[in-house]
Amino acid sequence: MVAVNDIYLLRNIWYHAMPSHALKPGKMVAKTLLNEPVLFGRTSQGKAFAMRDICPHRAVPLSYGRFDGTEVECCYHGWRFNENGQCTEIPSLMADQQMDLSRFDVQDYAVKEVQGNLWIYMADRDQPQPPRFDVPRVPGFGDDVAPVISYTMRFPCYTDHAVVGLMDPAHSPFVHRSWWWRGATLNDEIKWFDPSTYGFTMRKHRMANMGYGYWLIGGVPDNEIIFYLPGVRTEETTTAKHRVVNLTTVTPLTDDQTDVTFELYWDLPWGNLLKPILPTLIRSFLGQDRDVVIKQQEGLKHESVLRLIKDSDTLARWYYQLKKEYQRCQVDAREFVTPVKTQLLKWRA
Repeated sequence: MVAVNDIYLLRNIWYHAMPSHALKPGKMVAKTLLNEPVLFGRTSQGKAFAMRDICPHRAVPLSYGRFDGTEVECCYHGWRFNENGQCTEIPSLMADQQMDLSRFDVQDYAVKEVQGNLWIYMADRDQPQPPRFDVPRVPGFGDDVAPVISYTMRFPCYTDHAVVGLMDPAHSPFVHRSWWWRGATLNDEIKWFDPSTYGFTMRKHRMANMGYGYWLIGGVPDNEIIFYLPGVRTEETTTAKHRVVNLTTVTPLTDDQTDVTFELYWDLPWGNLLKPILPTLIRSFLGQDRDVVIKQQEGLKHESVLRLIKDSDTLARWYYQLKKEYQRCQVDAREFVTPVKTQLLKWRA
């Protein structure tokens, strides 16, 4: 059993912030992440940065101000801050009024840009610790390769319910009833799972029960799925000639709002023919997950315990255990010890 009222968001870990294309040079984007106001910007030279979206002077969000491609200027009194959050100018000061401007620096955040995505390191403000793990990579592609398709949908729920819902192996025939996906027939699924760096991996296997779309990449493919904390999933599907990888990220904005981003990477020479229709299919697919999570919120108002079963809910159990271990190892100032053990899981889906 898992209590759903035990709400905490992991800190000192990398989160997916947004696709790179959402942040243009010389522009700013304001977001709330983990209940914190964050201002993202990209300099005229192309460097991405992030800082707390609050001016330390009168608490006006800096996102209401101006950005010249180098510095952010507050709209209230014109205080200026560079990409590192350092206060560089207070216009109201006279020439003979000397002041240590570093007293007014804004908190900045570590940002990494990899494979067409921006990742942000959300440190614990009370007990900041260096990263224990690097940002995840999409297997089989270089760091400078961007996704072919990227789509983000907002789920009105706490992040745990979005993560568990998306990794659930048994919900597909009941939630995803689409002509272009698998039918409603239940099949036996038997898969090996292994611990990985800070998550778990479904071992590479030949796909027996495929959605119709998988035939487009050339025959019966092999498939491998990896889950990473705090809420990242890669699914790599390969044939002798081609590779398609789905990256799905779950990013908590507030305690009841979560962004789910679905991206595709591929080496299909004719893949551009699919680009016009894929956003519609992805929106439909994610929308089905979102709809059932919205329905779940009604029941969660009256039920505080989830009764998880073997084997189909083992992935959900591992997620909660991984999350708890990550939290505990920081408190205890020790190495992360994965609770996941190699295991053969069986379910019908």
